[in-house]
Amino acid sequence: MVSLLRRLRRLVWNDSERRPRALIRLVVGIVVVAVALVATSLLIQSVVSSLPLVTAGSVGFEAFLTVLSGTVIVVAVALVGWVVDRRRFADFGFGLDRDWWLDLGFGFGLGAALMTLVFGVELALGWIVVTGTFTPENSFLSGFLAVCTLFLVVGVQEELLARGYLLTNLCEGLVGWLGERGATAVAVLLSSVVFGGLHLGNPNATLVSTLSISLAGVMLAAGYVLTDELAIPVGLHISWNLFQGGVYGFPVSGLGLDAAVIAVEGRGPAVWTGGAFGPEAGLLGVFAILLGTLAIVGYVRARYRFLAVHPSLTSPDLRWRD
Repeated sequence: MVSLLRRLRRLVWNDSERRPRALIRLVVGIVVVAVALVATSLLIQSVVSSLPLVTAGSVGFEAFLTVLSGTVIVVAVALVGWVVDRRRFADFGFGLDRDWWLDLGFGFGLGAALMTLVFGVELALGWIVVTGTFTPENSFLSGFLAVCTLFLVVGVQEELLARGYLLTNLCEGLVGWLGERGATAVAVLLSSVVFGGLHLGNPNATLVSTLSISLAGVMLAAGYVLTDELAIPVGLHISWNLFQGGVYGFPVSGLGLDAAVIAVEGRGPAVWTGGAFGPEAGLLGVFAILLGTLAIVGYVRARYRFLAVHPSLTSPDLRWRD
């Protein structure tokens, strides 16, 4: 009986790391985040009528909800990370040193450049027509600020969950079975599929759009696995969405926005443009994703003179070891 209990204990507890095993950590993290979001949603529903400054369905209201849910997610992951994962919040990819901010700037510039390239190609080929600028005229500034806030929070929370927490724990849990490279490859694949699947419920989503966003997950993961920081993927995620919808007026993963610097009307073939879902579901978006992945690899190699899975990704720096 004692021997059986010890074997069962080893299935759920890692003695050498003094914490639950990766599968348990993932389950606990998912449950805590889900419960926190449900509780927040119930709270919002009970008090929404007392919030006169926002209107349900508006970009401002959506930005408010996103900021609130994003804060809840960050706090929940930080709590689970400290208590269950036994690591500091910074170890989820938020080192916030000088290199982190420089990499963030690169990621932001890359996302802006990639979406500008997509816009330029579609405009040159006549696949989009500009129908206005700084729309809507009567409330552009407030709407655009809400869009910026929305995508800032989305970029941080989705990267923290998909890459910082999910990919990290998958990688650590699989390394003993598959080795460093194999564990990283499978962790990137699985986390990217989950990332794509989370967008399957978006308006106008299809299997093609889900596969394309999964590929975008691989691009975003590249910056993380090569640097062990979320700076590049966070910057890229924010600017990709912001320039796609807030600047160039495309749908963002099937979602339309109320404010854009440039309003456009799509006329090109959906197989290339992504149609109502936006560039992410079209071949131009796929090419942009592949180009972005190559750019990240080139940047990391040029800046750090090192191109491999970062050792910290599979060898966690647990806080009790201090």
